[in-house]
Amino acid sequence: MRSRPYKALVAVAAVAALTATACTAQDEAQQKPKEKTGLFKPGSEISYQKYGKDYPDTKVRDVPGPCSYDSISRKDYSGQTLKIISHAVPVIGEPTQLHAKQFEDITGGKVQVVNVPFGELHQKILTPLQAGQPAYDVMFYPSLWIGDMAPYLAPVPKTYLDSPGMKDVTTAYMDVATWNGKVVQYPVDGDRHYLKVRTDVLKDPERQAEYKKATGKELQVPRTWAEYQEIAEFFSGKDLDGDDKANYGSAEVTKRDDLTFSAFVSRAAPYVKNPDVKGGVFFDLKTMKPLINTPGFVRALDDMVSARSTWAPGGANFGLGDEIFSFGGGQTLMSYSWDDAFIQAQQSDSRIRNKVQAAPLPGSTEVYNRTTKSWDKKTNQAPYFTWGWTSAVAEASRHQQMAFDYLCFFSNEANTALDLTIGRFGVNPYRYAHFDAEFWEKQGWDKDVAESYVRTLAGMEKSTNRVFDLRVPGVNQYMSALANGVAAALAGQSSPQQALDDVAEEWSKITDQIGKDKVQSAYRNVVALEDYS
Repeated sequence: MRSRPYKALVAVAAVAALTATACTAQDEAQQKPKEKTGLFKPGSEISYQKYGKDYPDTKVRDVPGPCSYDSISRKDYSGQTLKIISHAVPVIGEPTQLHAKQFEDITGGKVQVVNVPFGELHQKILTPLQAGQPAYDVMFYPSLWIGDMAPYLAPVPKTYLDSPGMKDVTTAYMDVATWNGKVVQYPVDGDRHYLKVRTDVLKDPERQAEYKKATGKELQVPRTWAEYQEIAEFFSGKDLDGDDKANYGSAEVTKRDDLTFSAFVSRAAPYVKNPDVKGGVFFDLKTMKPLINTPGFVRALDDMVSARSTWAPGGANFGLGDEIFSFGGGQTLMSYSWDDAFIQAQQSDSRIRNKVQAAPLPGSTEVYNRTTKSWDKKTNQAPYFTWGWTSAVAEASRHQQMAFDYLCFFSNEANTALDLTIGRFGVNPYRYAHFDAEFWEKQGWDKDVAESYVRTLAGMEKSTNRVFDLRVPGVNQYMSALANGVAAALAGQSSPQQALDDVAEEWSKITDQIGKDKVQSAYRNVVALEDYS
């Protein structure tokens, strides 16, 4: 919608373009690094050991290219300071700090990193941007915030888009980095939710016989949420390790302010993403009426409330870190969320290493059809591409080349190969090369574990019945309202239906506040990804 005559817009655009050109020329003069002798030979051996005893002794080779240790070390950024904001340590915050220190060591530049808790990150980034005074050159944040951030971001220059590492980013994650046809986020992570199970329990003949005798059913990796619940209930409270300590059925992210909304969407996906119905999962794209209180979402919240009996003590207030260490440490039999819990289970000192398996998120035996307002009786699965960490450079940054070089270095092949193997880092596969089972076998993974992992992730890329995050302006408000509703139902303060009715009412208010046209325009980007076939 135009707010002023077209000619006036052209005039303003012309002035802005001239100003931007002048500023860019000035900034490029500041940003352009001096050339110096490189510190690495092509193909040098890379390890994190010198940066701390907590890092594995894994060694990889520096892969030649514009983002390599060799190439970046030839750039002299001495006298320049790069300012970065990132999530709190460890998830994404720790690799941000580590690669900042490395970047300083090899370029001579100074890098200042500010780590912020998740609940404060959105405001700390967006408020200065909106004021026209960006406090940071580089920002790490959840990719679903793109609807808020995009107007303030510098498009990724072609030089970096043409790098081998960037060209290997999967289609789904290049889509996540793109807004209105421009790549404005720099991919550093690829996040999906999927199922993790302990095979030392599910594939143990004695456990299988015990389960069959009690339930009349075969014990196997659950294919539906109903099967997940049955298995979790059966084993919850039992000693599965012979250490005289109880184990539990399911670890889930349930803490209201710590990504509960993502856990809930995982449970809802197969009930609400009907492959025969196009036009939106969270809203009806035509009317922008919220769908969050329709029967599929209510069924999922019913399931989540029932799951409380399978959680470990304190499980009703688990944040992501708790879920990672509950499953990754062997306390629970199953979990679903990001890669981190699976990678944690596969650490070299884990007591359940190579006793785990990855599988698609549980599905359902029926899926709601919002067109016919009835349930379609058919098996349904819907992979969930949940937000994932991303990075970007502020359009107003006076150090754009240094900023993009830092992100290029952060995500180079050597660093990514090492980061992927450290569970607490929160860096998960986002390139096709990461779907190579042999890479994971070289990290000490058994072949069947590695194959289950890459098969699960690669399968999600091929699916045509997928759910993506909301990704619209004000997304934090929408997701906070949803988290409040889920929390109210889990606490027994509201029925699932009433809780989601309240969420739908709040969503309508948020849409009116932000502007229906603005939200609808952004939501089309999400629907285009979900209706892809």
